[in-house]
Amino acid sequence: MEKRYVEQRDGGYWISDSRVSLDSVVCAYLDGLSPEAIARECFPTLSLEQVYGAITYYLGHRAEIDAHLKEAEAEFEALRQRTRSNDPEFSRRLAEARRQISTARS
Repeated sequence: MEKRYVEQRDGGYWISDSRVSLDSVVCAYLDGLSPEAIARECFPTLSLEQVYGAITYYLGHRAEIDAHLKEAEAEFEALRQRTRSNDPEFSRRLAEARRQISTARS
């Protein structure tokens, strides 16, 4: 019997039997993290087998998942723009807080 590591639900892709999105695992993988680091540091609720299964699924369906990621990024950017235009003062304060945090870390 074939084991499924990824399932589609709620308009997205998810690691089977978890609340972790495939997007999250793929982004960590594309950022250069190893499957071991992803399982240990990013998503300790996932087994190493689940992480490898998710990455294998991504590699086997790369065009489809890349298109999904691009669409999600465009939706997020549209939401960000709406938020900025709806409440420019909040956006200004948020940007200032980010600058202060960045400066404090330097």
